Amino acid sequence: MFKKLFQQTFIYGLSTVLPRLISVLLLPLYTGILENSNFGDYSLIFAYFVIFNVVLSYGMETAFFRFYNKEENPEQVIHTSHWSISLSTLIFVVLGFVFLEPIHQFTRIETPILKLVIGILALDALAVIPFAWLRAKGKPIKYAVIKTLNVSLNLGLNIFFLLYLKDWSKKFSVLESIYIEDYEVNYIFISLFISSALTLLLLVEFFKQVEFQFNKQLWKRMMNYALPVLVAGLAYSINEVLDRILLERLLPQDIAKEQVGIYSACYKLGMFMTLFGTAFRLGVEPFFFSHAKSANPTKAYAIITKYYSILGGFILLVVLVFVDLFKVILIRDESYYEAMDIVPVILLANLFLGLYHNLSVWYKVTDRTKFGAYISSLGAIVTVVINLTLIPVYGYYASAGATLLAYFLMMILSYFFGQKYYKIPYSTSKISLYLLVAVGFSALAFYGFRENYAVGTLLILIFATIIYFGEKAELIQLLKPSNNQNSDETRT
Repeated sequence: MFKKLFQQTFIYGLSTVLPRLISVLLLPLYTGILENSNFGDYSLIFAYFVIFNVVLSYGMETAFFRFYNKEENPEQVIHTSHWSISLSTLIFVVLGFVFLEPIHQFTRIETPILKLVIGILALDALAVIPFAWLRAKGKPIKYAVIKTLNVSLNLGLNIFFLLYLKDWSKKFSVLESIYIEDYEVNYIFISLFISSALTLLLLVEFFKQVEFQFNKQLWKRMMNYALPVLVAGLAYSINEVLDRILLERLLPQDIAKEQVGIYSACYKLGMFMTLFGTAFRLGVEPFFFSHAKSANPTKAYAIITKYYSILGGFILLVVLVFVDLFKVILIRDESYYEAMDIVPVILLANLFLGLYHNLSVWYKVTDRTKFGAYISSLGAIVTVVINLTLIPVYGYYASAGATLLAYFLMMILSYFFGQKYYKIPYSTSKISLYLLVAVGFSALAFYGFRENYAVGTLLILIFATIIYFGEKAELIQLLKPSNNQNSDETRT
């Protein structure tokens, strides 16, 4: 069962990590071409992207997995969820263009970019259920290919627009009409719009089999399940991106966008943990639901969380040992380096966030999603309060600290509530030990022996040795080739 799970997680991981790794190339491209303030503009627009992506999917993806695995007629779930998202997206587009000017005044996003943003958000929303359908049908390869093509096209278009269009427009008259001076940020979102449109076309297999069926009673039950997920998602997006918006609003206007750009560039170095957490969640979430009624699901959930902790701790340590190599590769302008001290904080925060997602299985499989909303909302309140009170004094350091505290509290609360309502036999002592060692070694590498790669490598080897001897018997069992599959594996 675990071998099958990790195989699927690996494929979903590739489908997430490979496209993101391709998009990582955009970071040195942007930091090499855009000024700090322009990168700040780009980061602020993406902050709104994160929030509205959550609003437009309104928890329907998670509800889709829950009901697809428990309804007698899963086809009804497919049709109902798809038409729900389609109608709400249409309403969003109409309202977006009707109220374009007020939205521009509030967000401070230029009108041409705002139109592109509305289009991209709509295209991405329409792809939510088709991608969930691919995962539910066990088609990770196709999922991975489409995701990779999407980001590859986006990368190619960015390179064309930002690196070559200016020079080529002087040589080829056909390109003169599409080149505009100081239009870099606009070109970034034009690239996104084109790649999102292509992605929707590649999902045509899903749209061909969708029928015009809408089960109203099913939809009501799905919405009752999904709305708390929406609240939790909004709270998460506040924890994740509101700091950029508040930095821009609370810092002196002459430095605000520059500080947002510097903070956002170094924040990106925390994406290694984010990528791992996302890949793990994509592989594990369908597993959580499909095994909720198996013989002993809690034991499986406990083991999965333990291995997430081990892998997350290992990533934390490796990234902080070699972070100064990563920064030179990914961030080309040294003016961004002033925010490097936030990187350990963001990495650790994202490790806690990933643990929270693993621990949150209890309220998803017991249909107590309102607890997810409560916990995430508390995290959002912590984020807002700390940012509002401390940004004027400490700038982006307050934002990084707020992120860490919010995710830590969410993780702890999810664990204690979960043990009350759906007890899972987590290896709490082992997980705590591994995390303490990983965090301690990471702090030692970053603050005590920074750029001393001999000491850093030794710390990594010591940590790996501790893991090996702590999990030796289980690792040998997992790695042992099996000649036949037991019934659990067959069901998986």
